[in-house]
Amino acid sequence: MSTADQRHVPVLGPEAVEMLAPRAGGTYVDATFGAGGYTRLILATAGTRVIGIDRDSTAIAGGASLLAEAGGRLTLVENRFSALADICASQDLTYVDGVVMDVGVSSMQLDSAARGFSFRFDGPLDMRMGGTGPTAADVVAHAAERDLADVIYIFGEERHSRAVARAIVAARKEQPITMTRQLADIVARVVRSKPGDIHPATRTFQALRILVNEELDELEQALAAAERVLAPGGRLAVVSFHSLEDRIVKTFLAERSRTGGGSRHRPEVAQEVPSFQLLNRKPVVAAEAETEANPRARSAKLRGAERTAAPAHASASSSPWPRLVDVLRGG
Repeated sequence: MSTADQRHVPVLGPEAVEMLAPRAGGTYVDATFGAGGYTRLILATAGTRVIGIDRDSTAIAGGASLLAEAGGRLTLVENRFSALADICASQDLTYVDGVVMDVGVSSMQLDSAARGFSFRFDGPLDMRMGGTGPTAADVVAHAAERDLADVIYIFGEERHSRAVARAIVAARKEQPITMTRQLADIVARVVRSKPGDIHPATRTFQALRILVNEELDELEQALAAAERVLAPGGRLAVVSFHSLEDRIVKTFLAERSRTGGGSRHRPEVAQEVPSFQLLNRKPVVAAEAETEANPRARSAKLRGAERTAAPAHASASSSPWPRLVDVLRGG
């Protein structure tokens, strides 16, 4: 199988689409279109319609052939997936029958040196999924040492975050840090690893990517948007690839599916009517054959839920993680 063909096989694709249970005449949102893998599987059910969303213009352009094959059943929209409710409204859709999300960076983005997501290839330190906004190089150049350390610790779960931040600030005084391998080498000098461990810069790169693309905020907003647009009986399927993402999805679905009111100690505490019913309490993980074919699948977790007829819950994030705008302005 060629690399191009592999890109059309999404991680946990059959499992996620089986969870959606697409039916003829149903309308579905592929909130992270990528190479169109989930969309292709949904369109295999005759009479379905798909709204495909991706903030990456390259992904939208790459969907041209699938768009032609779909015979009017596919609409592609270049936008953030947090905007999916507004996108549905723009398509005159009050409700949809299913939403699927594959959270995080795509293989296509990782494999492109010019995008700067990976240090496997030397390229500009960019990391933007879309084509606008500050780059990772901007963050590395302007963020205060304290803020860099917080970003790397929280988003990268890097124990040596303070040493990494200190090394970055020292290095940028000597010359601008603009290339991926340049940054990877700086990190590798202060984070030691044993044979068989992941590269010392892996967690720092993850942290910068999450910050630059505001990934956790986007995920929270996208989940709330899906809750608003799913019809009763509509289904949500989310594939995540690291613990930060999975924790957000798990918490969101747990809160939205919780039943019961206040306790006898606090009977006045009213519990909102559940807006979702869980489809799986434990996440679905990839089978051994899939992880052997695609190592990225090892960390994948699939969670799903079915929408009830209850109103959407109020959404207000108070998550304490760093925000891009605050990091760039120094506080």
